Amino acid sequence: MDSLKDHFLIAMPSLDDTFFERSVIYICEHDQKGAMGLMVNRPIGVEVEDLLEQMELYLSPEFVFSLDSQVLIGGPVAPERGFVLHTPQQHWVNSTEISEDTMLTSSRDILASIGSDKSPENFVVALGYSGWSKDQLEQEIADNTWLTIKATPELLFNVEPEQMWLMATQQLGFDIWQMSSQVGHA
Repeated sequence: MDSLKDHFLIAMPSLDDTFFERSVIYICEHDQKGAMGLMVNRPIGVEVEDLLEQMELYLSPEFVFSLDSQVLIGGPVAPERGFVLHTPQQHWVNSTEISEDTMLTSSRDILASIGSDKSPENFVVALGYSGWSKDQLEQEIADNTWLTIKATPELLFNVEPEQMWLMATQQLGFDIWQMSSQVGHA
């Protein structure tokens, strides 16, 4: 299977795992060893501004815009770890380029910049991540658990989390509710 890096996984309507039900996961890494991604449509009920205060990263005097974005549950693995998906900027301590439109940073310095003129233009903050071991994701796709689409910055950064699953399914080009949950091979 080709790499699904910079793709969205869209949970099938028949997925009965309450944690991943109606989830959209942005795949940050996918290779022969496994996959890592962030769920991008499940708010935890905390605003980014409140998270920064809890971390004692108070808004700087250069604060230039309002923070009304929500912190998301990235997945069940390492829920104490924070991740920021953002538009490209190269000056963070621990950043990885995922695509020409998206980077992943897991260092505290990016959080300290949020809300200032040094902040990335667009960002998503998540706690925890979703991970798959070797061949696990491929098997879940074969089992009809996930559908995939190429990620777009518009969907990642400009759609409210609560609307993302519906918007992502509309990108598929067919009515997802018409799909069978049965898997088979002719």
